[in-house]
Amino acid sequence: MNKDNFLDKLKEAGNKKIVYTFHAIYEMNAEDEMISTEEIREVILHGEIIEDYPSDKRGHSCLMFGFSSTGRPVHVVCSPRDEFLWVITTYLPKEEKWEKDFKTRKRRKE
Repeated sequence: MNKDNFLDKLKEAGNKKIVYTFHAIYEMNAEDEMISTEEIREVILHGEIIEDYPSDKRGHSCLMFGFSSTGRPVHVVCSPRDEFLWVITTYLPKEEKWEKDFKTRKRRKE
């Protein structure tokens, strides 16, 4: 499945229903993050896929990136199902791990 078709499938599933894993809820409620369900919905509906995981053991999933309406960069790992979108985790990307565009992982220094 190409990236555009997968993005359409994500948005379609996200418009039906969004289901959060326990891990996603835990991360959303981290004291230094406090990511709202609205911010996640904004990323799903208006963000972009920056990493694709077609062979993920949980099913085809991806890492999405977008800015929330508050201007915060947000990452969402999600996987579409027929009746809902499964949010596996979400977090605010940190500059220690991501380039300034928040789309490119920094290479580990060896």
